[in-house]
Order: sequence, then structure tokens, then C-alpha cells
Amino acid sequence: MAVKFLIVLFFSGYSTIGISERVSSYDGIKYYGKEVYLIEGNTIPESLKESPFDRLPFSYKEKVRPAVWDLSKASAGLSVRFFSNTSTIYLKWELLNNKSMNHMAETGIKGLDLYCKIGKDWQYINTARPESKINEALLVTNMTKEMREYKIFLPLYDGLQKLEIGIDSLSVINKPDRRVQKPIVFYGTSITQGGCASRPGMAYSNIISRKLNIECVNYGFSGNGRMEKPIAELISGIDALFYVIDCTPNMSIDEVKNNTIPLVDILRRKRPNIPVIFIENLMYEKSFFDTVLRNELINKNAALKQEYKTLLRKGVTNIFYIESGEAIGNDHEATVDGIHFTDLGFMRFADFLISKFEQLKLTKAKS
Repeated sequence: MAVKFLIVLFFSGYSTIGISERVSSYDGIKYYGKEVYLIEGNTIPESLKESPFDRLPFSYKEKVRPAVWDLSKASAGLSVRFFSNTSTIYLKWELLNNKSMNHMAETGIKGLDLYCKIGKDWQYINTARPESKINEALLVTNMTKEMREYKIFLPLYDGLQKLEIGIDSLSVINKPDRRVQKPIVFYGTSITQGGCASRPGMAYSNIISRKLNIECVNYGFSGNGRMEKPIAELISGIDALFYVIDCTPNMSIDEVKNNTIPLVDILRRKRPNIPVIFIENLMYEKSFFDTVLRNELINKNAALKQEYKTLLRKGVTNIFYIESGEAIGNDHEATVDGIHFTDLGFMRFADFLISKFEQLKLTKAKS
């Protein structure tokens, strides 16, 4: 039976071009392309991007460092939303790189998470597990045939060339209207990008998006979140609810001193009233033992706080500083490698940030 399935799958093929509605290799399933789902988590028009699943406009390829451009091809923080009355959902996706890492689950790097809206909440259904560069997976079947709203969170550390949704051939699938609310914009490092969540839905910006029912834009660039001018200019073009800057882990003390105030100046020129939140560097697990590392982190946080105080003295308003403290708990069990979060760490960090946002009266609990 397995051999027969492989033969059928081989001859059915998976072209990256052609019609977007296709009959699957599985009987009674039709596949649909991006015209039936809404891509969320990014405010850049598709016409300005090299790929609909990119995070930066194509014009930025020459504006940012090559490492930042390459990382922008990862679909971290992006999701697609759709309505359907299908009883079964398959997903078919083609990866950009088929990347692997030794400290992060492949489901988080290049898998897909399916959620369903139940009342006011998003309920997790299943994860599409990657097997190769081109993948097809059954996510759920035997559902009652009623119209539901679904969301798929996209890979955190790889990009997509194509994503198709397979449903019952006699069911319908509809693209929702774009929400008009303002998003929260996050600019940060590998942790913001989602390292090392076990699956895409567990990145902290995705958790916050679900819990607050607010679209979140993720500009996390692994090892390359440095408060740089091109990204500051880009996010200043977004009419955000507020900006969250979590770049200190990728920066030297000199970079903190040189880049913090210019970043705020750029944001303030276009967005004089939108709140800006700075998050200090968490204390890594080794820093409780490694005195050199501990002093480095303490000094970086002191430099960031000094820049923040300078901005306040200059009369800049609507800026805030969040001390990391016990942001991921105090049991030292919330990371993969002493730095990057497990799902436990991401959930704790998301809840920590939500509580801070509410204390600052920037958001309110989901209604």
C-alpha cells in the first residue's frame, strides 16, 4: 500500500506553477492557492515583495546587510487566515531552503501550525511536519461540515515558495477581509524570530497575537537585531499600536550607545506619538556562574537604561523601559541552551509582556 501511495504521489507531481486549484493525490480533495487565504503579520503590499511570504520589501535587498535580507526570507510571525466548511484539511508547502539546526525542532523551523477560532479564542489543532523541501500533510479529518475560521502559522526559520490548502472537493473556502486595527510591531533578535519554539504558533509574538486578538508584525532577525537605520525607517512607516524593541542581545555596548537614540529619532519623525518600548537583555543561564558574561549583560542593560533616561531628559514622551527580571520564571528551566526559549519560556515571556502592556495601558485584555 505504501509503495502504491508513493507511485501515485510521484506521478501526481507538485509543480510550483500552474493553476492554484488542483485535485490532490488523495481522493476527493482539492487544493487552493493564495487567492483564498489572507496573509497576516506583515503590512507590506505583496506587489512590493519578491515573494508574498517575505518580511521585507524587495527594495530593501540593497538597503540592509546581506544577513538581514536572508533572514527576512524566513516567514516568522506570518500567518494565513481563511474560512471553510470542509471536514478535512490537508496542507501542501514548498520550502525555500529546507533548513535544519541542532537546537530547534524541525516543526518549528519549517513546519506549519493549524488553529481554529472557537468563540473568541484560537484553539490549536495540529502541526504539519516537514519531511523534505516539498511536503504534503493531513492536519485534520472527520470534522462536521460547518463553516469555521482557521489560521495557519508559517515557518519560523525557513521561507515558503508556495502554500496550498486542501479541502473536500464539494466544500468551500473563503478569504476573509483584512482587519483595520493597528498592529504591534516587534523588532528583535533570534528569540523574537522564534528560536527555539517547537512549532510556529509558540513564538511569543504569535502567542501575543492570539491572546490579545491583535495582529503582530515580527521583525526578529537571528543574530542581527541591532537597531539599524533601515529597519527603523521601515517600521516607522507602519501606523502601529506601539513598537517593541528587543535588540540588546545582539548588540555591543557601543552599538547600544550609538543606535538607541537615532532609532527613536527616526520613529519620532514619522510617528511622534506612537509608544516605543525597550526590553532589556535577559540574564542568560550561564551568567549566574560566568562572572565575565554576567558583567557584560549588566553593563549592556545599564547602557540601554542610560540611553532611555537621556531620551526622557530630552523631553521624548511615550517611551518605556521593561526590566527583564523574572520574565521567563525563576526556576531556570525555560530555555533550550541557556539563551533561546522552549515553549515554556515563550509562553511565560508572552504572558509577562502582556501584563506589562496592560500595566502601561497600551492594551487591554481580549474582549
